[in-house]
Amino acid sequence: MDFKGFDHPDRGSDGGTRSVKVMIAGGFGTGKTTMVRSVSDIKPLTTEETLTQASADVDNLIGVADKTETTVSLDFGKIGINDELVLYLFGTPGQERFWFLWNGLFKGALGAVVLVDTRRLASSFRAIEEMERQDVPFVIALNVFPDSQEHPIEEIRDALDLSPHTPIVACDARDRGSSRDVLIALIRHLQERSAVALEPR
Repeated sequence: MDFKGFDHPDRGSDGGTRSVKVMIAGGFGTGKTTMVRSVSDIKPLTTEETLTQASADVDNLIGVADKTETTVSLDFGKIGINDELVLYLFGTPGQERFWFLWNGLFKGALGAVVLVDTRRLASSFRAIEEMERQDVPFVIALNVFPDSQEHPIEEIRDALDLSPHTPIVACDARDRGSSRDVLIALIRHLQERSAVALEPR
């Protein structure tokens, strides 16, 4: 795989390892922290805190009633795809009360994975809108939960109002190989875009 176009902003073009900042976004409880944990080569930095009764009126737990922790700032991990390319992963918080952090987190990102729970499609609308607003290329990763039902990809595309060019892939965020495949799908999507779209932000 040719990684031309993925140079770090501060790195020259003399070869060596290239690094890319990638966002892991999505709605509350879609598996962002799980993905970062499963795929990271290093012990990930997480900022999860216990959900308490005090947040009951502000956090929508419909569909994720068993969730006991939540990300309050960001998750951070790192994965080397091979000797040429390293991805730095930044997981976003999912709850609406922490969305104000997103602008800072997206600075310098070349692409993003938007995790989607097909049982709660609406929970990822905001993340998709943010990708489009900030013009960040992204792929949709349908995270498989035990009681998820299969839906035709085109039905998902229509329901999320996605461009025909936005890749949609299924994944299990708990599985390192599956999560790595999603990141590779993102890299390929970035490569297919114009050189202008690959310029660091």
